[in-house]
Amino acid sequence: MAITVAKFRDVADGTQPGQFEVGDHASVTSLGDLDPIYKQLLDEPVTAVVSVTGSTGRSNLTPVWFDYEGDTVLLNLATHRRKVDWLRKAPQATFLLMNPANAYHWISIKATVVREVSEDDPEEGPRVTAQLDRIWTKYTGNPGPYALRDPGRDERRVLFELEVDSIATFGRP
Repeated sequence: MAITVAKFRDVADGTQPGQFEVGDHASVTSLGDLDPIYKQLLDEPVTAVVSVTGSTGRSNLTPVWFDYEGDTVLLNLATHRRKVDWLRKAPQATFLLMNPANAYHWISIKATVVREVSEDDPEEGPRVTAQLDRIWTKYTGNPGPYALRDPGRDERRVLFELEVDSIATFGRP
């Protein structure tokens, strides 16, 4: 499946006609085929902002840890979070990963939920927990297990698998 990539023009080399507009469109067959200057934003511990449609129909923006496997974006959430119900009702999400050292270097990924896996699933549940531990290590540098479960509740997790619909890129590191 081809993923459309809209490459915005930037002003890294100075002002230009049509700056901040889409300069070119390209196609990639996987996230692995992205230009390395954008793929690094996926692979490094860059906190993403995810937008999902809330119960009022308005966008809800939340910082989240970003992970993916192959061409699938992974979003691991505590089941008591409102985002879980919102994604079930409106299964589209947009992720923005912005370089912390340069706000004018970013990637935006529009994606649709194609699958949901519960940590309580007897067969696939361990995968949800393992992914949570892996992303904990990516973002904190500490070995697993994930250490931020709410001690005041029996926190359970759900892993949303999202298919990439389109990508937009901007700037350079």
